[in-house]
Order: sequence, then C-alpha cells, then structure tokens
Amino acid sequence: MHRRRFVPLLLVAFLLFFVPSLFSKETAKEVMVITVDGVINPVSSEYIGKSIRKAVKRGAEALVIELDTPGGLDTSMRSIVKDIVSSEVPVVVYVAPSGARAASAGVFITLAAHVAAMAPGTNIGAAHPVGLGQKMDKTMAEKATNDAAAYIKSLAESRGRNAQWAEKAVRESISATESEALKEHVIDLVEKDLSSLLSDIDGRKVRTPLGERALRTKDARVVREEISLRLRILNFISDPNVAYILMLLGFYGLFFELTSPGAIFPGVAGGICLILAFYAFQTLPVNYAGLLLIILAIILFILEIKIVSHGVLTIGGIIAMIIGSLMLFESPGPFIRLSIYLILPAVLITALFFSLTISLALKAHRRKPVTGREELIGMEGIARTDITSAGGMVSLHGEIWSAFSDDAIAKNDKIVVEEVRDLKLKVRKQGG
Repeated sequence: MHRRRFVPLLLVAFLLFFVPSLFSKETAKEVMVITVDGVINPVSSEYIGKSIRKAVKRGAEALVIELDTPGGLDTSMRSIVKDIVSSEVPVVVYVAPSGARAASAGVFITLAAHVAAMAPGTNIGAAHPVGLGQKMDKTMAEKATNDAAAYIKSLAESRGRNAQWAEKAVRESISATESEALKEHVIDLVEKDLSSLLSDIDGRKVRTPLGERALRTKDARVVREEISLRLRILNFISDPNVAYILMLLGFYGLFFELTSPGAIFPGVAGGICLILAFYAFQTLPVNYAGLLLIILAIILFILEIKIVSHGVLTIGGIIAMIIGSLMLFESPGPFIRLSIYLILPAVLITALFFSLTISLALKAHRRKPVTGREELIGMEGIARTDITSAGGMVSLHGEIWSAFSDDAIAKNDKIVVEEVRDLKLKVRKQGG
C-alpha cells in the first residue's frame, strides 16, 4: 500500500522539477552578435544582410551589430539601412569597443537601428557626403548634400531621435562623443560592455514591420556570427593597397608569359590576380585616367628597351606611374587611398622588372642557336680533302661533313660554314 502511494509522489516530483526546466530550454531566447570593423562596402553590406536574414530564420530575439567604421560607399550604406529598417528582428547597433567610431556612413546605420548604443570613449558624426571616384561641381555637391540630409532626417524621425543634430552631421560635419550623443538624444544608451547592454535593453519596446514588440535579452544566449571565409577574402582584396598589388602582379604574370611562352604558371597566376583586382575595382572609386596612366607607364618601360632614348622613356614611365597611382582611387577619405609608401617601391620594382625581363628576352632572341642547322652556320673547321664546287669533305667538332665551295679550297685549309643545304655544307676559306 505504501509502495503504491510512493510512485505517484515520485511522478509529481518529476513533473514539478524537470518538466519546467525542459520547457524553459526550448523557449530560451538567443541574441546574435556580429562585428563590422572597417570600411562600409559591398562585403559588409552582404555580411549584415545575410546576418539579419539568419537571425529572422533562427527566431533570434535581436541582432547586435558591434560597429567601428570610418565610413564607406553610399550604395552599400543604403543597402544596409534598407535591411535594418525592413528587419523583422530588432537590430541593435553598438558602437564599440572603446576608441571605435561611427563616422560618415556609420551615422546613417546607427540612426537606422531599433536601438542605438555607444561604448565609453567612442564618437559619432561627420556624415557630409563626398564624391568617390568623381569630382562633384557645386551644383552636384549641393544636390548630394540635400539628398543625404533628407535621408538622415527621415531615419532619425522614424526612430524618434534628434533629426536636427542628424541634419547638422550631414551639412556641417559635426561629431559628438558618446555622452554628448546621449545628451542630444542621438543614441539611446551608453554601455560599457555587451552584457550590460543586453541587460539594460531588456523590456524595451521597439517597432518592427510586424508591429511593436518588447525585447527579452537579459538572460538570452549570445551567439556570435563570424564572417565567412569567402567574405573575409573578398574584404581583404577590396583594400585599395591589396587591389593595387594584385593589378601589378597580374601585369607581371601576363607579360612574363608573353615573353616566355610555355611557362604557363605566370600566365595563370597573372590572370587570376587581374580578375581579383577588377573585382576589387568594382567596390572602389576607380579613376580610369589613373589606370590608363599606369598602362602607359608599362608601355614606356617596354619601349625603353627597344628604342634608344637615353633614359627619357624610363623617366617618363616612372612619372606616369606615380601620377597614375596617386589618381587611381580618388577619394577625400584616407581609408580609400593608396599609401605613398607602397607607390614608390612599386614604381621602382616595376621599372626594374620590365627593364630586366625585356633585356634578357632580347639577349636570348639575339643569341646564336646552339642546336639544329642554324648552329653550323659560322662554325669553323678543317678541309679533309680538296674542296671545289663539285664537292669535298670537312671536319667540324669531330664530325665529317660533305661540303662544296664556289672557290677552290686546299686540303687542311681552315674553313667557315656559310650555308646548310640538305646534308651538304657550303663553305668558304677562312679569311677568304
């Protein structure tokens, strides 16, 4: 009897202690976290867009973007803003760690977020539009400024943030520290780390395309979504300095293949480098006048070997390449410029490479053949018999050949080969 009563008690205890824990695990929320550190470009746009879609698919409570950027491309920024605004999962932009910034395009992204936060020792602002890859006249610059100002005001107003400050960030390039941004109601929070951020935004209500929802992030599991290897590689080659080096390596490889047919590897490697460089150029503000100057410089280096200019063509090539390299990526922002410490060594190495390669190729072309019939022409030997137009025999490097000559040659005279006809040599007397 006691045993029968004991079994139901055990069952009740199991239900009370274990079943709730099972349900709590099933309903446990998670917060996805990604890090965007660098220029806003097509790679970062794809990374953020994919992360938002993945957060929606996984049913994440929120997506936190840890942001540190000097700015970037307008088209990529607008693509990111569209993804954030249309996201069904709340997006939290957290300008961190200490020392980070959200400048230029980063201001738009931060203001578009459902929750905007900054870490101590960070700053935000300087969102005035600049012409990347092309010079804007006064009218075009004014149009671009007005468009950006209207865009950032609409973002700030839709999130209930300070639209006047946002407009000044575009028109006057003003910036603010994290405390000033909080005071001006540009951001929502200042948090020292991610855990305090998630704790303080717990319960905050945000509006998404699906309606208003309250965040539950205090006890959520943090899941970091790392950038994929493919995007890492694409982001690496999108660096202006890397793209420049890839372009030069591509030229080197193809040129080496053309001057030494059959090597194969230089041509394949050069082709791959050029394709990667052209991909990077699509993500960068390329000035094609600069690219043409670099190609002209390479042509001048090649001509220097074939035309006696006493160094004038080489000097012209060096000048053209330096100017072309400085013009290649035209941007007021230092983050999309070539380093002068890369340009100067690259120009000198390129000049030496083409000069050395072409001179070696010309020497090889002019060198006397060492095999075949061409090898025999000009070779010296000894007449083994008297030689006339009817024939005779000569000795060349230990071999006996049939020979003939327009002039009579006596036995043991030294001869020189003039021509090879089938298996007979036309010779003449040495010194004759």
